[in-house]
Amino acid sequence: MMAGSRALAPLRGAGERERRRRQEQRRLVTESGRQDFRRRHPDATFGPVLVLIASYLEAENIGPVLAAVPTEVDGLRVSTLVVVDGGEDGTEDVVAAAGAYCAVLPVNMGQGVALRVGYSLAAEHGARFVVTVDADGQNDPAEVPGLLAPLLAGEADFVIASRRLGIDETSDRVRRAGVYFFSAVVNALTGQHLTDTSNGFRALRIEVLEDVTLEQDQYQTAELIISAAAREWRLAERPTVWHRRASGTSKKGHNALFALRYARVVVRTWWRERRRSR
Repeated sequence: MMAGSRALAPLRGAGERERRRRQEQRRLVTESGRQDFRRRHPDATFGPVLVLIASYLEAENIGPVLAAVPTEVDGLRVSTLVVVDGGEDGTEDVVAAAGAYCAVLPVNMGQGVALRVGYSLAAEHGARFVVTVDADGQNDPAEVPGLLAPLLAGEADFVIASRRLGIDETSDRVRRAGVYFFSAVVNALTGQHLTDTSNGFRALRIEVLEDVTLEQDQYQTAELIISAAAREWRLAERPTVWHRRASGTSKKGHNALFALRYARVVVRTWWRERRRSR
């Protein structure tokens, strides 16, 4: 037994070194993105509502998304921030032409890292509510007021758009079955009654984002839900129409790989939050 432990020691050491290397890379890339934002927008002040979009190689799709974002919701000014997660397709030029705020990361790090950069900028520059929208055209920004309504009415702290309560125009039956399965798993672990726990179209109070623990580079939706539920923030859902991509292909990988990685995030986050609450 001891000989086996000694044999595995170099592997554990290598894993720890890789974890630390990745952690330092996240820190450097995050700070670079924040500096890029300050360089582009030295006097930025967001409206009370911030629409946040993490984008990787979506220059062909993001223009119509930006054009559809409302400028005001219930008398509150809406600002838009796009965090470009690496890539060299000119997304930042499309964003600038649309008059939106932009922060560019030097390398592709994953949607989770890009969104965390956006969350920190939201808190720093005056946003009270954050709505995350996909860059590929599958979410309709015209639905933003509906997502915000429970927050503005004081009925919820975190509102998730649900394809199951609305309409899913895509034809991927395997991924649709995954939505059912993982929603059931997350509900069992958290005591919630959600129907679509893998949907990144959502609205939150800034206090929720300042309170939760977020560490995932990808597949961060489940982490956010589980962490918020563990801290007893009020979660709710609203129906959405989930459109087909305007063009291009998904960056999430094949269904089997997506399911495996998503499941790993669910288990790790639940265990982390369980240990925290003890």
